[in-house]
Amino acid sequence: MDHSHMDHSHMDHGGHGDMGHGDMPMPMCNMNMLFTWDTTNLCIVFRQWHIRGPASLVFSLLAIVAVCAGYEALREATRRYETWVGQQQDAAPNQGESVTESTPFLRAGRSNQAEAIGQRARIVKAVLYAVQNFYAFMIMLLFMTYNGFVMIAVAVGAGLGYYLFGAHTKVTKETACH
Repeated sequence: MDHSHMDHSHMDHGGHGDMGHGDMPMPMCNMNMLFTWDTTNLCIVFRQWHIRGPASLVFSLLAIVAVCAGYEALREATRRYETWVGQQQDAAPNQGESVTESTPFLRAGRSNQAEAIGQRARIVKAVLYAVQNFYAFMIMLLFMTYNGFVMIAVAVGAGLGYYLFGAHTKVTKETACH
């Protein structure tokens, strides 16, 4: 049915066109699934992290570099913690347990104090592992904006973090994402 001849100018259409944001419509986040250099309405991970101009782009890229360098700092801190735990366990006094054929293989030569250190360390290492995985997947989401500037910032941050914190680490990684 054709309604083009009807006059609707007297009807109040307020609140429908701007979706309740006042006089200024909110720009939508631009979500690309293909590589791009375009930063128009770029949102990084969250809708609230919206790039609105050159200044917010520069600050965001610097924040991404810092976040990625921080991931390498966390990895180094975890390695140092593991080394420290090993030293604490080795330094724990042996309580004179004699090792016999009936002594469980993994307990041979370990004191109860070393066992307690190992149990506490296991909990801390599990938490550190979970934090590292969360961190790694958040970095992956940064990269998945498919924006060239963001991708470069991730790589620069990882390289800077390795330079600052990875002096005792092999350059090769065990897994691709974390």
